[in-house]
Amino acid sequence: MSKSTRVPGYMQSKGARNRGPLGDREIRYKCSMQNTILDVLRARPGWQEVSGPNPPQQQQLQQQQQQEKKGSGEKSATQNKDKSGSQNSAPSNQLPTTTSSRSSEGDWDFHWCDREWLHANYDTMFLQEHQKILHFRNHYELTRKNLMVKNLKRLRKQTEREMGKKEAESFDFYPTTYELPSEYHIFVEEFKKNQGIIWIMKPAAKSQGRGIFLFRKLKDITDWKKGEYQPLTDPNREVPETYVVQRYIEDPYLIGGRKFDIRVYVLVVSYNPLKVWLYRSGFARFSNSRFSLDSIEDAYVHLTNVAVQKTAPDYDPDKGCKWATQQLRSYLTAKHGSDAARRVFQGIDNIIIKSLQSVQKIIINDKHCFEMYGYDVLLDDKLKPWLIEINASPSLTASGKDDYDLKHGVLNDVLNVLDLENRLTGKEKRVGGFDLIWDDGAVTTDDGAMECSVNSVSTTSNSFLGCHCDRKKHLREIYTAAQALKKSTPS
Repeated sequence: MSKSTRVPGYMQSKGARNRGPLGDREIRYKCSMQNTILDVLRARPGWQEVSGPNPPQQQQLQQQQQQEKKGSGEKSATQNKDKSGSQNSAPSNQLPTTTSSRSSEGDWDFHWCDREWLHANYDTMFLQEHQKILHFRNHYELTRKNLMVKNLKRLRKQTEREMGKKEAESFDFYPTTYELPSEYHIFVEEFKKNQGIIWIMKPAAKSQGRGIFLFRKLKDITDWKKGEYQPLTDPNREVPETYVVQRYIEDPYLIGGRKFDIRVYVLVVSYNPLKVWLYRSGFARFSNSRFSLDSIEDAYVHLTNVAVQKTAPDYDPDKGCKWATQQLRSYLTAKHGSDAARRVFQGIDNIIIKSLQSVQKIIINDKHCFEMYGYDVLLDDKLKPWLIEINASPSLTASGKDDYDLKHGVLNDVLNVLDLENRLTGKEKRVGGFDLIWDDGAVTTDDGAMECSVNSVSTTSNSFLGCHCDRKKHLREIYTAAQALKKSTPS
């Protein structure tokens, strides 16, 4: 097959995928994860993994070598030379100066790094024009629970001041929330106004349901009482971990008597200007037990995290506790009508855009960076969507075949949107399963071009969460169209 007729990897046979780089360019990548993303990168035609340690590992090995030299004393240079005067080969613990080791320092095009690596290295890195890396420098402004609410509150106040109370009501999608211990006394005042309701405590910087509990009485959170911990006067006492306390949504929408939340994948490729892609597919995560407020200590009833539910005694790993978002939208449409279902998903769109706008001026924008967020949204019994949290590192470990196929598609389409291979025109509103919903302003769909197959009613917004997604067919179409356009356009 000639270079001019080469097609994307998913169109090639398995035997053709390892023939070498796509076109004349080999894309070199690094990956800090050992899950679905690594499978995607390794299977991508024309992409080559960069071997060798990451810079922090390299520095650690160098420090270890220096310490060993100081401990044992360095041998004289003459002892390490052969008869011809040349140095012997490097000892086994010394870093070889191979191409792969050098390339680990910066000879890569794409790096799917973890947050710890970014925090340790971003400020000392120089990125080339073509390089792309996961995470913006201060992504935590949106993904730490306390900072997320702080930024949302600030933008809501600004909106009310500049545009009035009615416009500020569009921010009414997160529960009443306080940070502990810093806002303990403010929380107590609110607590006393609403005796008997349930509150939920969450660590500000943890995920997968760790450290979460529900309570009705103040005595259950005495450790977070402001002023109780004074480490300067008592060095043996620890400052309590930062938590957020939220009013618990006691009336969640139930299906089959079970509570669920919705995982939504959002890709941000720029904050200035803000450019946002929304993935059509996602999933609803159900609790393994029927919902009840009789036992607020039962995590299997109240927490939908897979990490929690899979530890339930009667959990069925083959069946799991998930619905595809398309299945959920079909259910809501059949039970409540197409207009009600559409309002639910429009509400989720509003949550996504408003939350990103709340940090748009705070996030350190860098054209080399991108972010794939995992939004968690809960519906109440009036079908109102509530923002629960936003994850900077949504789980990429699959809980089953369907989950693996979904995440494999999401990650492949992240790479397709980023388009390091330069196969697109840059004007696309849809790439695979991703729809462009915001590009320095709301994006509208082409007239009737991409209707939601659930209700057959087109909308002006280019958002299709929970709609049919034939991503492979669409990718073939846009790549063919882009190739034809590039051939017809003079260089």
